[in-house]
Order: sequence, then C-alpha cells, then structure tokens
Amino acid sequence: MQTLISSSDFDPDTDFVFEKFKPENQFSNLFNAYAQAFNKKYHRTGSLFEHTFHRKEVDNISYFKQVILYIHNNPVNHGFCSHPVEYPWSSYISCISDAKTKLQRSEVIGWFNTLEDFILIHNRNFDDSEIDHWLGI
Repeated sequence: MQTLISSSDFDPDTDFVFEKFKPENQFSNLFNAYAQAFNKKYHRTGSLFEHTFHRKEVDNISYFKQVILYIHNNPVNHGFCSHPVEYPWSSYISCISDAKTKLQRSEVIGWFNTLEDFILIHNRNFDDSEIDHWLGI
C-alpha cells in the first residue's frame, strides 16, 4: 500500500529545489538529445552542427529593429522567396495585415514609426552583414 505524505511531512525550503528556467539550457538539452539520437541511428560520433549555439541580449531598439529585419529577410537571403510578404510563416504578414494575431502589432510597427515606414524599410534590399555590427563579428 502506498503511503501518502501529508502537508506537515515536508518542508518546501529543503525538500524542493527550484531552478530558474534558462532557455539556453533547454536548447542545449534539445540539441544534445537530437545529436545523440541521430548519431546512434547512423552509427556516427561528433557534433551535428557547424557552430555552437550562442545568445546575445538585445539591449537597444536599433539592434532590435535589425533583428526584426534580419528575421523577416532570412527566407529572402536563402532564396526561398523574393520578399518577406511571400513567405507565409513569417511574422511580417501578421505585422502588415489586419487579421487577428497574438503579435503585439502596434508595438512592433511603432518601433519603425508607422506602418508605411515599416513596409518601406522592408522593401529596401537588406544586407544581412548589417547585423554583424551588433553581433561583434
């Protein structure tokens, strides 16, 4: 028979250890587990990814705007489409449409001043090396 623990039997300060959720640890665990499974399946060893995962704090609006432009133009830079509006999985479409979204559209557009400015800056040819300045490359 299983014994149940009453609330008087444990001390939350000593019996439970709460750790802050760290996204980098979660990604590390995901990538490591995937690499181990892949390596086991294909009888190989070593890293699957060319570069290790890094993170950089987005600490100012100018950098944040570059990140948004980089993300929206990534499918263009990789040849999947010729403009972000053509890529259906992008938040760009959510930003420019009136459709219901969980995206904080007005806040994102506000960082570019107006919807017209947001569209105008996305219509420019985006040089992805511009983000290198912010990454310290």
